[in-house]
Amino acid sequence: MPAGRMMTEGEKRRMNILEILENRTAPVSGTELAGRLGVSRQVIVQDIALLRADNKEIMSTYRGYMFHNPDMGAGTCVRVFRVNHATEDTLDELQTIVDYGGKVLDVSVEHELYGHITVDLIINNRLDAAEFVANMKTSRDQPLKALTGGSHYHTVAAGEERYLQMIEDELEKKGYIQH
Repeated sequence: MPAGRMMTEGEKRRMNILEILENRTAPVSGTELAGRLGVSRQVIVQDIALLRADNKEIMSTYRGYMFHNPDMGAGTCVRVFRVNHATEDTLDELQTIVDYGGKVLDVSVEHELYGHITVDLIINNRLDAAEFVANMKTSRDQPLKALTGGSHYHTVAAGEERYLQMIEDELEKKGYIQH
């Protein structure tokens, strides 16, 4: 910022958003940010878009916003699973993954018109999985997999390759793996 120029209210608010996110290890909802900063949730959405345009690595998860942590996958093995299951099996699918030592990093679909669509999930444990499914049940929106007849992908990280293999084997047994 040039010397002598005053920060706008928007610039101050975006600095506050960055400070809030830097001091939190868990995601912060848009509603919480809006309440703390005295603006609407839509203003927060616009501010996040402006911060991303300014190369701030902010992820949007189902629980809110957080800084992208490139070390999240450090020292881990990663595998992408192609799955297909009924919506009512989502909790079982996610809990199977975390029970075998996996972390669900994202969900993605291959859409005929839009191509590859990916959304960050960051589901680390059974509680995260239960919260996600509870949010999904109360949402007016459909899960991403509804765009593709149920077919979707999860990027999963685990501490060892054998955990990923156990996850794949168990998902296969349950009929969730799509070939």
